[in-house]
Amino acid sequence: MTTTTQRRPRKTKVGTVVSNKMQKTITVAVERRVAHPLYGKYFKRTERFMAHDADSQANLGDTVRIMECRPLSRHKTWRLVEVVERAK
Repeated sequence: MTTTTQRRPRKTKVGTVVSNKMQKTITVAVERRVAHPLYGKYFKRTERFMAHDADSQANLGDTVRIMECRPLSRHKTWRLVEVVERAK
C-alpha cells in the first residue's frame, strides 16, 4: 500500500524590515487592519517576525516577502523569499 501525503502551501507574509543588525537574520514588521469587536472601527496591529536571510540581501526599510519554514532557532521560523521593493 502506497500513501502519498500532500503538503499544504506554506504561509507567506509581506512586511517591512525593521532590523538587520544580526547575522543572517532580519526582523520583519507585518501590519494588518483589525475591526474593533464592538464598535467596528478599523485600527492597525503590527506583528514582528524574525526571518532567516542567508545572503544578507535585505536592508532596513525594504518591503520583503517571508515564508513559513521549520524552526531554525528559538525565535526564527520564517525565511526570506524575495525583496519586493527596496527602500528609497
